[in-house]
Amino acid sequence: MPVSNPAQPKKQSSRGMLYFALASVASGLLLLLAWSKREYVSETVGGWRAAVELAASAKPKDGDMKKSGNRPVAVGVAIAVQRDLPVYLSGIGTVTALNTVTLKTRVDGELVKVSLVEGQAVESGELLAEIDPRPFQAALAQAEGQLARDQATLQLSKQTLARLQSLKLQNATSQQELDEQQSLVQQSEAVVAIGLANVQNAQLQLSYTRIISPIRGRVGLRLIDQGNIVKANDLGGLAVITQLKPISVVFTIPQDDIPLLQTSMKQSEQLVVEAFDRDVSARLAEGKLTAIDNQVDPTTGTLKLKATFENDEQTLFPNQFVNARLRIDTVRDAVVVPSLAVQRGPDFRYVYVVSSDETVELRKVELGPSDGSDSSITKGLLVGETVVITGMDKLQPNSKVILPKRKTDSAG
Repeated sequence: MPVSNPAQPKKQSSRGMLYFALASVASGLLLLLAWSKREYVSETVGGWRAAVELAASAKPKDGDMKKSGNRPVAVGVAIAVQRDLPVYLSGIGTVTALNTVTLKTRVDGELVKVSLVEGQAVESGELLAEIDPRPFQAALAQAEGQLARDQATLQLSKQTLARLQSLKLQNATSQQELDEQQSLVQQSEAVVAIGLANVQNAQLQLSYTRIISPIRGRVGLRLIDQGNIVKANDLGGLAVITQLKPISVVFTIPQDDIPLLQTSMKQSEQLVVEAFDRDVSARLAEGKLTAIDNQVDPTTGTLKLKATFENDEQTLFPNQFVNARLRIDTVRDAVVVPSLAVQRGPDFRYVYVVSSDETVELRKVELGPSDGSDSSITKGLLVGETVVITGMDKLQPNSKVILPKRKTDSAG
């Protein structure tokens, strides 16, 4: 018979109690977690509900919106005027000197004198530097001495020829001697010609020791100092002279504007070109169109033009970037307003016109030519009417506006 173990029921009972305790703890944790989530969700939903209610309470009422729409708007205005409006073709250009010369020596030697001052204005033919002339003076003296000797030999040959010709008339000499003497005279004449050329070359080399300005212009920075040995094959040179008066500007226009340019050239022999600074805020000079390139640049689709300016006040400098404006036409007695006043609609242009009761009217207009800052109106606006130029983003038709206060002279 099997023997029963009295300790086994106690062991199973204690294990069951342990499982029951663990299950109770787990249930409590689950209940606690569910309660915390419920509180969080309740708080979150409550917060959203409060935000929606606050937004609803903050929504403006119809009366308030009407009051806001009728609030006057401060604007800037301008008056439409009648005047002649020039029409321009604009392009970016570069100032280019008509002549630029690098001073170089034609002979080798020591630079014994430098008269030029950096940045000074020089005239054509003015002495700027001098190379040691003594070797060239000696070469000139030698060439002159050889020429004198050859001239004396020629003189003697001519005298001998004259005597032989006289003797030939008396049959006292032979024809052979006469012919030989004539040949000697011709040889002496050739030697004298060579001697003259040598003298002229020596004089020319001596003149090269004086470096003079070939043009009228301004000297740049000096590239070599006095006391240096200079050579004819030096690449740098002594200095650079740039002609500033007159000066030219090379600029480009789009190829689409070429027909306008051709039409304008048929109507006028001289077209005016104005040069402005980079910001197009200040006019630097006024000149004339002098040249047109013979082909369009295929990479940019532009045509090069060249204008010449007197530049008496030297406001233009070589390699300076400028904005060039070519005047091709003038609209006579046009109704002109600032270009800021013209707005673009879906399929039309319009301006805001200020009425006498200080409300605005949206007026459709038709544009004519423009010069950038000003535009001409061909239809829809009368001379003397006031248009809005600033503050238009807050305007609607019939909006009330606040006009700028006009300056009045104070009494006393």
